[in-house]
Formats: sequence, C-alpha cells, structure tokens
Amino acid sequence: MAGEMSKILIIGGTGYLDQYMVKASVSLGHSTYAYVRPIKPTSTDSSKLQLHNEFEAIGLTLFQGELDDHEKLVGAFKQVDIVISTLAVPQHLEQLKIIKAIKEAGNIKRFIPSEFGNEEDRASGLPPFEAMLVNKRKIRRATEAAGISYTFVSANSFASYFVDYLLHPHENRDEVIVYGSGEAKAVFNYEKDVAAYTIRAATDPRAANRILICRPQGNIISQLELISAWEEKTGRTLKRIHVPEQEIIELSKTLPHPDNGRASILHNILIKGEQMNFELTDNDLEASKLYLDHKYTSIDSFLDICLVDPSKIKLASL
Repeated sequence: MAGEMSKILIIGGTGYLDQYMVKASVSLGHSTYAYVRPIKPTSTDSSKLQLHNEFEAIGLTLFQGELDDHEKLVGAFKQVDIVISTLAVPQHLEQLKIIKAIKEAGNIKRFIPSEFGNEEDRASGLPPFEAMLVNKRKIRRATEAAGISYTFVSANSFASYFVDYLLHPHENRDEVIVYGSGEAKAVFNYEKDVAAYTIRAATDPRAANRILICRPQGNIISQLELISAWEEKTGRTLKRIHVPEQEIIELSKTLPHPDNGRASILHNILIKGEQMNFELTDNDLEASKLYLDHKYTSIDSFLDICLVDPSKIKLASL
C-alpha cells in the first residue's frame, strides 16, 4: 500500500490539527474526505463556513453528520479506505462510536485514532493527565479488540502551541516562566510534520498495527535550551522565573477543570520529561528515520519562522 493513492477520511476536518491533516493528505495526492458537524444555514460562525469553502475549493469532499449518527458514519466509511480521527481530548471516548462503525463497514484498511501526544502505553502522570492517558489507552485496546488494522501515532508536543506558550514570540516580554529546573528534555514537532508523517504512515504497510513515534533528533530540547536559542536569535536577554515542581503539583490538585489538566501536562512534559523517559529500540518506528524523504522542521528552523513572522504560527488550545 506504500505509495498508493488512497481515499482518506479525516474525522473533524475543521479543528486545529484536522486542517493540517487535510492539507497533508491533499498535497500527497490522496482523495481526501472529512466528516464534520453540520453547519446550520443560520450559523454565524463565518470562519467555519469559510473553511468549508476553502476545503471544497481544493477538492475535499465533506460529509456532514454527528458521531451519534451511526448509519451516516457507516455510509461515509464505505466510501473510503482509511479513517483518521483528530478529535479533541474531551471527545476521545467518542471514538468508540467510530470503531463500531468501522467494524460494521468492514472495508477500512487502516484506522488512526486521535492520540498525537505522549506514547501512553509508556507514560504516566498526575491524576488529571493520567485520566486522559487512560481514555487513550481504552481506545487503543478497543481498536485492537475489534481486529481493525491501525497505526497509533505518538507525536509528543505540538511546537506551535508550546513555543507560543513558553516564549510568547509575538510579544516583547522581558521574562519567561521556567517550570521546575527547566532541564528536562521534551520533543517539539511542528504540526505540519506531524500531519505529513501521519498521512505517510496511514498508507504504509510497515506501520500496520504499529506505533509511530515522532522523535526527530533536531526537535529534542529542554526548556532552558529553548530559551537560550530564542535569546540568541533575538539578541535579547530574558529573565527566568522558576516555578517549583511542588507548586505545579498543587495546582493540578486545586485548579478547576480543565486548568488542572493543563498543570498536570506541564508537569509531565516540562518537569518530569516523560516524552524522553524511554529509549527507542529496533522494534520502534521513529518517524524521521522511517520517512527520510520528508524534511522535517527542526526546532531551530521553527524559531526562525517565529522570528520572521510569528503570526504565521497557528495556535492550538491545550
């Protein structure tokens, strides 16, 4: 199936990561579809309407429906080969409905559930983050139990979000927050690369029933290293304000949802360094080594983009 043109359906289509997936699929020559929530004729969400028009202009086929509409889901799946879900964290368990529909359709060659974060079978965290990991593991196990061919994608951290959150490149701040010591290593991948790797893996027999881990060497960096690199590029010196680990732990206990989840994610990635807490083995598929033809954006190059035009960096919500 590697190199073949496929019919790829993205569940979502109009969300944050979905848009990168759609564009990557189209750019690689696949017939691309999206299953999106219906837009009412009276909708005032002009951005969604504009996005629908843009997608239709590049040849995207839209299916409009809800995840609860089982028959509509099955009907859409019967027209495609591959299903990629990009549902946000609150909707992760909704993917059980997708799995049920894929099972009934009976023709899907590959399913990629919405993960795109830590490698959850080799990660753990404070209770709010652990709850997210538990839900992701439930979807993995349900996919395996259904006998569906899958690829699980561990994309680690989205560069656009974390660089903006940590450095605020569109502002002229004189200080930055450092979580813990700032020495823990994390992996910051540009969303365009995550999408490109995912689409390639979706049609690659080597990635069938495997975990694809996005850990390019040029994107492994600590918070302190990230700050120093930004200082060098901007010629500025930033005051570092350290937030102790215990303070973040307490915030994960006392803040209301979803802020407690954000605190626990920051603790996991930036203080505990969970994205780099295990060595890759010969049995692991690392994206940048598997797809040498794709020139990924290193974190150094990503900072150059931020320096030239930070408005080009599209932001996600954590």
